Amino acid sequence: MSVPAPAPPGQPKKAATAAWIGSALEYYDFFIYGSAAALIFPEVFFDESDPATATLLSLATFGVAYAARPVGALFLGHFGDRVGRKKIMVFTLMLMGVSTFLIGCLPTRDQVGTLAPVLLVLCRVLQGISAAGEQASANSMTLEHAPPGRRGFFTSFTLSGTQGGQLLATLVFLPVAALPEEHLMSWGWRVPFWLSVAVAVVGWIIRRKLEETPAFEQQTTTEGVVKLPLAVLLREHWADVLRVVAGALIASVSTIFTVWALSYATSDSVGMSRSSMLWVGALANVVALAAIPLWAALSDRVGRRPVYLAGAVGSAITMFLYLWAISTGSYPLILLLGIVAFGVVYSAANGVWPSFYGEMFPTRVRLSGVAIGTQIGFAVAGFAVTFAAQIAGPDGDDWFAVALFTAALCVPPVFAALSARETHRVPSEHLGGRAPQAARSEKVTA
Repeated sequence: MSVPAPAPPGQPKKAATAAWIGSALEYYDFFIYGSAAALIFPEVFFDESDPATATLLSLATFGVAYAARPVGALFLGHFGDRVGRKKIMVFTLMLMGVSTFLIGCLPTRDQVGTLAPVLLVLCRVLQGISAAGEQASANSMTLEHAPPGRRGFFTSFTLSGTQGGQLLATLVFLPVAALPEEHLMSWGWRVPFWLSVAVAVVGWIIRRKLEETPAFEQQTTTEGVVKLPLAVLLREHWADVLRVVAGALIASVSTIFTVWALSYATSDSVGMSRSSMLWVGALANVVALAAIPLWAALSDRVGRRPVYLAGAVGSAITMFLYLWAISTGSYPLILLLGIVAFGVVYSAANGVWPSFYGEMFPTRVRLSGVAIGTQIGFAVAGFAVTFAAQIAGPDGDDWFAVALFTAALCVPPVFAALSARETHRVPSEHLGGRAPQAARSEKVTA
């Protein structure tokens, strides 16, 4: 197998920056929906006469995008392995910007009846299709541009960008949530969605100047692209696809933290204010922005598996502590444990999976493998919020059952990591192949 030419000087940093900013902008769009689904949409799009059912249906629309993501992964993964990573990155950003802007323009239930939630679901499906290709294409771009021995660090910028987008979405919602109820429910909630136009323009400017990866160009000029990446993927790499599916269930920690816990904390049973809980998410994400690249850099030295396992097992434990803290109504305790659980512990798994999953596959099917595997797992994670709302009981306050459910969803990622190969020192040209693990190690660069 020929060795891909090294990336042009400065291109790894440019790819990481483009992945960070693009992911931040795209996931700003994706995550403002989560805040709105927990705080706004039950009253705007669903029947207010039954608040519990309205909340359940609103949280279900949050999960709809995750159900659409596996479908999007099939198409975007296929074309990403055929036409390149860059084109998919630009396309997903534009699609996310348009669909998010349209959500801000939708009529409410009072205006058009049941058509309102139907249109909401359609826009959410488009968001899901876009997100399906975003992380996988950005992961492949940064992984294939990264210098030897630093793939974990550079690839982690995709996920720190995702956290940055979540932080941005939270910060935008803070002044919106503080509006008087009348203004909030009439026009205030629309403003964050309208801002997606600026998001799309900025992202397009950044990503259109990025060069395609040397690994993909080498694949194109020597062996050629695969006509049916999915067929090759399922025939030769099905076990790793299953590992990624199982591993991706770790995202349930994020969806429970950002959506169900927010809804629970602001419910009548706890009574925390919207703004105070949004600040918990904002500060936890600030910490995550620093923790993710640090965990990833550690994985370049000690391996992907130990860092990922620490994040998965630790998240199962700290979710109990965080939801317990919410049940006490003690804001200092909620803030502290929220930062520890989501900002520090979860970041270990979150920062490592982009390189861990991407290194399981060779260049010719990498985008397909990561996209399909993660999006199937993320689909379950998205609906974890809906299941949690049901598990929490009629009053929505059985936090222990929800914590136990979340911990159970952390078990498959643990087994996936234990059964996976350690790849942090495997040369790029041997990734996803049958070369022995004792293949020559890449030298770690400063």
